Amino acid sequence: MDNGTEDAAILLMSLGEESAAEVFKLLNPKEVQRLGETITQLRAVPHERVETVLKNFTDLARARQTLVPDASKYIRSVLRRALGDEKASVLLDRILQNNDISGIESLKWMDSEAIAELLRNEHPQIVAAILVHLESDHCSQVLKQFTDRHRNEVLIRIATLDGIQPSALRDLNEVMGNVLSMGESKRRNASGGPESVAEIINMMGSGVEASSLDYIREMDPDLAQKIQDSMLSFEDLLKVDDRGIQTVLREVQSESLVMALKGATQEMRDKIFRNMSSRAAETLREDLEGKGPVRVSEVEAEQKDILKIVRRLSDEGQIMLPTSGGDDGFV
Repeated sequence: MDNGTEDAAILLMSLGEESAAEVFKLLNPKEVQRLGETITQLRAVPHERVETVLKNFTDLARARQTLVPDASKYIRSVLRRALGDEKASVLLDRILQNNDISGIESLKWMDSEAIAELLRNEHPQIVAAILVHLESDHCSQVLKQFTDRHRNEVLIRIATLDGIQPSALRDLNEVMGNVLSMGESKRRNASGGPESVAEIINMMGSGVEASSLDYIREMDPDLAQKIQDSMLSFEDLLKVDDRGIQTVLREVQSESLVMALKGATQEMRDKIFRNMSSRAAETLREDLEGKGPVRVSEVEAEQKDILKIVRRLSDEGQIMLPTSGGDDGFV
């Protein structure tokens, strides 16, 4: 449990049920889940800790100012004055194209099977344009419900997706809005490209990974190579610095770590041991030695779960991941 999430949970609990509910309405499903889990784990919180959280929040709120009451209205007015109606309209479409996608965004609250059933008969290009709005692990679970051919066709289109025309996005949103009736959630900046596909494939099992990459390689070898270069494997954690590994370990359950290390190299194991206390490392060694044979699929599943944590920590800026170009580059 990281301090930022815990502070947010303490703040929400201090606000009361009605105010906390209004805040939850503005969060995406993952944020709701993380905060909910943290709140259930909190027991007695020292009074001093609560006071500190409230003071920090108050100071932060005071430091921020709303420069204009309606940012969208402001930018429309400014650009039309500067460029004229015709040029401004073209540019505004690009700037504001993601401001009304509540229908598509509602998919975040649906389980993967339901989304797959909803999109199963749609053209791969339409499916790709919709799925790029989901988190990579959620998208991967949806694609697992498709046939191999349909899944691979969608992956190719996500990899080659270069933006979505505003008019097309509005049409997609209108269709989804007619089907779905759930509330609006926080928006994610949707983007395709090889990196997006790499992240999606990372969340799938090795059999699906190989099949998808082989299919894409037959269609476009250069594209397949770009995707493969962007993929993150469990052994890539060897390139993460010790401080980053320690940050990851604080968020991984012991049982999950034992299972993941059953399929890891000795070098990977040694790196993990080196970043634990001597007592914790000794306990982990004993657990590994005492663990009987396990299925490869179970090991891969645990490694994928840990990679999800790694990706999240990287997105939050808590750790740095090495690029595929060498040990010295970071993203």
